[in-house]
Amino acid sequence: MILVKEFEFDAAHNLVNYHGKCENLHGHTYKLVIKLEGKPDHEGMVYDFVELKKLVNEKIINIFDHSYLNNIIPQPTAENIAIYTWNNLKEHIDRNNCRLYEVQVWETKTSGIVYRGE
Repeated sequence: MILVKEFEFDAAHNLVNYHGKCENLHGHTYKLVIKLEGKPDHEGMVYDFVELKKLVNEKIINIFDHSYLNNIIPQPTAENIAIYTWNNLKEHIDRNNCRLYEVQVWETKTSGIVYRGE
């Protein structure tokens, strides 16, 4: 089974190692999608949605929301945001019955990145 939980956050950034419009300061309403792969446990759940929401809010959303992402990630591309998210969630999510499967970061409705670890 694949468990899916979506989040949103607003943040500003600029891409310092890029030449084009995105090197200028700008912002996005990001959509963050977290996917876990696993089997239901003794309670019949892959992972408790309430617990996952609390974890992602604590480790990611509360840090990113209404922030200047360059203060957190030197080159805050969607790719680097996905890697940061993966690295800060994986050890807290992986259990005997499930694991972090995928992180998606959407900068716009039509542009995003999918990351499944290295």
